[in-house]
Amino acid sequence: MVRVIFHVDMDAFYVSVECREDPSLVGKAVIVGADPKGGKGRGVVMACSYEVREIGIRSGMPISQAWRLAPAAVYLHPNYDLYGAVSESVMNILRSFADILEHVSIDEAFIDVSSKVRGFDDAAPYAMRVKGAVREHEGLACTIGVAPNKSVAKIASDLAKPDGLKVVPPEAVQSFLDPLPVTKISGVGTKTAEVLERVGIRTIGELARHPGAELKKLLGKNAVWLWGIARGIEQLPVEERPD
Repeated sequence: MVRVIFHVDMDAFYVSVECREDPSLVGKAVIVGADPKGGKGRGVVMACSYEVREIGIRSGMPISQAWRLAPAAVYLHPNYDLYGAVSESVMNILRSFADILEHVSIDEAFIDVSSKVRGFDDAAPYAMRVKGAVREHEGLACTIGVAPNKSVAKIASDLAKPDGLKVVPPEAVQSFLDPLPVTKISGVGTKTAEVLERVGIRTIGELARHPGAELKKLLGKNAVWLWGIARGIEQLPVEERPD
């Protein structure tokens, strides 16, 4: 059986839930997080709308910096009880479509749908059914990446946001990965990217073609994991996680 893995990622989850509760927020610059206190607040941005992402605001940014960039934005305190309840509902919807669901975080999950579809020819319509069910029941958009393994599915969903769908069948995995920057691999941050760039590795394709022994000298035990992802051969199972 061909493995068919979906990475389902809710779009701007906290903000989207707030907009659902208060439709007057739709289309506005919205930031969920600490009280900015006129630019003197402490704490960080928990989530933000795509309208403010366009000016460089990101989750994890100090709230005081966000205020300097967008003083006219709508600032909201996070409602964790609401977000948790909505997340639970979304995960139950996803579980109804899955062979196995791996709940990764409050707003994302992997689902193995290998027995639910007839290979990759059936994957896109099935993913659209998943997206439609989430929208119908919760009024929220999600993005889905589809691939034969988890790492490629996650990269695909990241590139398809917002409210998108990207299918990467097995025969297209390497051509999909090759031109992408190494930072598209989850877990490859600035420091690792700098180490790789010093030996001329900027893209995932260059990483895949680099001699494994040299990678191990550069990165230690992480080299095997990265090399497998870069070559599209990572095969980590989708696993249920205890709550």
